[in-house]
Amino acid sequence: MSRLRHVATGPYAPPVPARVLTAVSADGARLHVEVHGPEDAPAVVLAHGWTCSTAFWAAQIRDLAADHKVIAYDQRGHGRSPASPACSTDTLADDLEAVLLATLAPGEKAVIAGHSMGGMTVMAASARPAFRAHAAAVLLCSTGSSRLVAESTVVPLRAGRLRTWLTRHILGSRAPLGPVTPLARRILKYATMGAGSAPHMVEACARIVHACPRTVRYTWAHVLELLDLDHGVRELRVPTAVIAGSADRLTPAVHARALAAALPQCVGVTELAGVGHMTPVEAPEAVTGRIRTLVTEYGRAGGTTDTQSGGAARAQADATTYTQVKEGA
Repeated sequence: MSRLRHVATGPYAPPVPARVLTAVSADGARLHVEVHGPEDAPAVVLAHGWTCSTAFWAAQIRDLAADHKVIAYDQRGHGRSPASPACSTDTLADDLEAVLLATLAPGEKAVIAGHSMGGMTVMAASARPAFRAHAAAVLLCSTGSSRLVAESTVVPLRAGRLRTWLTRHILGSRAPLGPVTPLARRILKYATMGAGSAPHMVEACARIVHACPRTVRYTWAHVLELLDLDHGVRELRVPTAVIAGSADRLTPAVHARALAAALPQCVGVTELAGVGHMTPVEAPEAVTGRIRTLVTEYGRAGGTTDTQSGGAARAQADATTYTQVKEGA
């Protein structure tokens, strides 16, 4: 289990949950789950990404818990969830189903937001009965469904075999990350965040990522290297919004555009100018605002859904508008 080394003060300090529980997955894996906010409020479920933990969503939890029931959990091997030898997209889906069944009443709907591997978790679970019973809408943040290594621009070379080979070995390294030093912060910022990210944002992300055990990091890196969830995107039949950072080197915006084209009910793509891979930390207001909008439109009395063609047009409009605002700020 990882040693928790998140920040203790400021907007990225994890808030104290209203209650904590353990969800048991299909193979017996135990998952740390936190519930924040009023139990009778509209529900939001947050799934974090590779090498992160519930602490990654601190800004969203602080804002949303005022008037939402916010459910966040540690992926297996991350945060307070023990590691497991079984790591695959199927276990990601099993784990999300277990969390939904443990925290939501029969018939209760939730907006489900997934960042990076958390978004992949949503795609993996898209055809599962518990997901379809409880998902009102989805937000996919900084994620992709396939070709993660080939499309990554962490290595500043032209796309091709050499870049793919180097990227695979860097992201899948077994080397320990060690303490959070100034050099470690610079490396993490380059690889995962936009150039304009504030020092306190970098510090929060570095502490979370460095807390992930290297065996867990390596095991899940191998799963992500072989990822192919294109079929899961096509099965995601609830209203789905997409957020991406224009400076994301791990899952460049090409993934967001591919998702928008393949999703049956895409209700908007937001491309954040100058933002990297850590969108919930780098652009907390934008991510939280999109979750709130999804709750308002789809998480309460049902709402309406776009057709595939209408959703694509709306996605393009959303992306263009937001980019112009960011660049003009």
